[in-house]
Amino acid sequence: MTDSFTIRSIEAFCYRYPLATPVVTSFGRMLDRPAVFVRAVDEDGVEGWGEAWSNFPAPGAEHRARLVNEVLAPGLVGRRFDSPAQAFETLTKGTEVLALQSGEPGPFAQAISGIDLALWDLSARRQRLPLWRLLGGQSSRIKVYASGINPGGAAQTAEVALKRGHRALKLKIGFGAATDLANLPALRGIVGTGMLAADANQGWSVDQALEMLPRLVAFDLRWLEEPIRADRPREEWRRLRVAATMPLAAGENISGVEGFREVLAEDVLDVVQPDIAKWGGLSVGVVLARDIRKSGKTFCPHYLGGGIGLLASAHLLAGIGGDGWLEVDTNDNLLRDLFCGPIGNVRNGTVELGEELGLGMVPDLLSIEHYRSI
Repeated sequence: MTDSFTIRSIEAFCYRYPLATPVVTSFGRMLDRPAVFVRAVDEDGVEGWGEAWSNFPAPGAEHRARLVNEVLAPGLVGRRFDSPAQAFETLTKGTEVLALQSGEPGPFAQAISGIDLALWDLSARRQRLPLWRLLGGQSSRIKVYASGINPGGAAQTAEVALKRGHRALKLKIGFGAATDLANLPALRGIVGTGMLAADANQGWSVDQALEMLPRLVAFDLRWLEEPIRADRPREEWRRLRVAATMPLAAGENISGVEGFREVLAEDVLDVVQPDIAKWGGLSVGVVLARDIRKSGKTFCPHYLGGGIGLLASAHLLAGIGGDGWLEVDTNDNLLRDLFCGPIGNVRNGTVELGEELGLGMVPDLLSIEHYRSI
């Protein structure tokens, strides 16, 4: 088959998996786990799967699914493209004014990202390659870390993660010094000399962050993630860089070529974490990940959603290479576990992707039909 393809259909499916224990961040709680899965089919019957970021706000998943089905898909169906990147550019340029007019550049970018991931999966299947090989990967083995560790029951969650094969952990902080400084030594003790990171989820002012930095030194953090808001002036980030003894990390809330160009040009972030289901898909994500590595920084894809987006993020990391880690959420989420393929099999802190075509997985939607919301 040729690289070019004609799109027959694009459809988004929205699901919600209820939680017994909410996922907690410094800015909100998730009472269920949403997922917007996207299926693209070409005229030869080859299909591909993607996922659009849809965690917040709480009712946002259905909106993103409708954007795919009612606004974006009609602009692609029946058209022929030479590559997923060409379709991505067509969608992005074609909806810029509409996104601006509606004040919704984020939801549009996320919906477009879901379509883009599906088209990359489709393209890899057409070319009879695993996606990680199509992206230039030399090895299918990647490092992973257990993420999303809540402040409540953190030690127990960490112990379970290590039993599942993890050797690296990331704790959510920003819940007050007493809570944070009780959990961090407990997790350092559990993981031993393994990787430990902390994520404040934009929860501090620059003064609060500067006050906390010396108190975090003892825990030998691989990185401190989003100690302040992603959109704070660069001068505030530079002040933190001067004061911090540990590397700083961010990227999930940077959405735009210029924003990433700025952080790659300066010596502030050591770890850069774009989210390909939130902005840019693989069409931008592949180029960005290579630029991150060229800049001498560590590429660690951000991800906290269903299994399809997690699997795509894994293929990107394997395709790009480097010494970064894949983020693997530890919280209960059937919509992740059923569709993440080999990511569910962590051994000694690593996972290994297979030689199956594309993402290597086609989701069985019938198995989750009772969680479907639209």
